[in-house]
Amino acid sequence: MGAVSTRNEQLRLVDPPRQPEDPGERFPWSAAIDSTYSTRDAIDALALAPFLRGDQSFARQAHLDRVRPDAPLRPADSRIVRSVADDDSSALLVEGDGWSLRAVRWAGGSATVEVTAVSDELAVAVLAGATADAVQPPGAGATVEMGFWHMDVRRPLRRRRQISAPAWAEIRGNYAAPVSASMDRLMALEVAEIRGRLVLLHGEPGTGKTTALRALARAWSSWCQVDCVVDPEELFSNPGYLMEVAAGADGDDGSRWRLLVLEDCDELIRGEAKEAAGQKLSRLLNLTDGMLGQGRNVLIAVTTNEDLSRLHPAVVRPGRCLAQIEVGRLSPTEARDWLTAQDCPPGEPIGREGATLAELVARRDGEIQIQSVTPDATEVGMYL
Repeated sequence: MGAVSTRNEQLRLVDPPRQPEDPGERFPWSAAIDSTYSTRDAIDALALAPFLRGDQSFARQAHLDRVRPDAPLRPADSRIVRSVADDDSSALLVEGDGWSLRAVRWAGGSATVEVTAVSDELAVAVLAGATADAVQPPGAGATVEMGFWHMDVRRPLRRRRQISAPAWAEIRGNYAAPVSASMDRLMALEVAEIRGRLVLLHGEPGTGKTTALRALARAWSSWCQVDCVVDPEELFSNPGYLMEVAAGADGDDGSRWRLLVLEDCDELIRGEAKEAAGQKLSRLLNLTDGMLGQGRNVLIAVTTNEDLSRLHPAVVRPGRCLAQIEVGRLSPTEARDWLTAQDCPPGEPIGREGATLAELVARRDGEIQIQSVTPDATEVGMYL
C-alpha cells in the first residue's frame, strides 16, 4: 500500500517494508578484490561468505602444531571447492551437508582449521573429524613452538612454527664464565621468582645472544610461550598492532606467561632513543611495567649490539630488568679450551682480546668467503 493523508494529519507510511527475519541480513557486506590479493586471500573471502550470509551462523576454529604431512585436515566425505599451494603454505576450502571448512597449512608444520555450520554441534563434530590424528606426538624436546608476529597489509598476523632449541647444558661452554653463571640463574627461573619484566642481552655481534634465547625458550617451555616480533619498529609505531600483540594470540586464556623477543633494537633503546624514536621507547617501557602491561603475564627480551654505557637510563633503571647480561667474548684461555674441545688444530694464536663464538666456529669449520673484490691491505702511517 502507498502513502495516504487527510487534511488534518501529516503524511505517514502505511505497511512499511518488512525487516529481514535473520539479523545477519540487515548488515550488507562486500569483498573488494584487487591485484594485491592472492588466490589464498580469495579462499579466505569465500570461506566467510556462508557465515556472513547467515546460511551457516556458527563457527569453530583450531590451531595445530606438529601436523602430520599426510593429514588431510578435512572429513573423508567432503567436496573440495578451492585448493591452492605455494612454496611455504597451502589452503583448502571444502564443504559438506550444512557446513564449510577452510584449512591453511604452513611449511613449518602448523595449521589452522576453521569450520562454519548450521549449528554449533555440527561445527564441533566436523572440526573434531577434520583434526583427528592430525598431530604428531612431541619429540624429545629438541624443538619448541615459537610464534612470529608481523604487520600484514591489513592486520597483525601471528604464525607458529617449531624451531630447533638446544638444551642449555649442551651450549653452556660457548659462553664466558660470567655469562654462563648468569644464564644458569635465568634458565632455572620459575614464575614465583619473576621481579622485573625486561630481559636485556647486549654485546657485540657473533657472541651467541640469539642461540641463548632459543635455549631459554626450551628451558621455560613448561610455563612460558615465546613469540618473536620480526618488525619491532612497526610494533611500537602502530598502537593497534601493539595492542594486538599485548593481548596475545586468539584462544590465549592468559594462564601461560609470554616472552616477546625483539632482536637488534639498537636505535630503540640507546641513550638518544627518546629524541630519535619519539613514543616508541615510551610504549616499550609501558608494556613492561606501565598501564599497558598491568594484568598481563608478558616478559620482553631485547637483544642489542650497543655497549651498556650507550643504553637509555630508563631501560636499565633498577627494578625494570629481570636480567641484564652482557654476552661478550670468550677470554683467550676459554677460546683455546673451546677449540681443544672441538678437536680443532691450533692455528694462529688467540689475541689478547679473546674471540667471539662466531670467530671460533669459523676457525673450526673453515672460513669460506665468496667475494669478487680483494680487500686492500691497510698501511699504517706515521699518524697511527
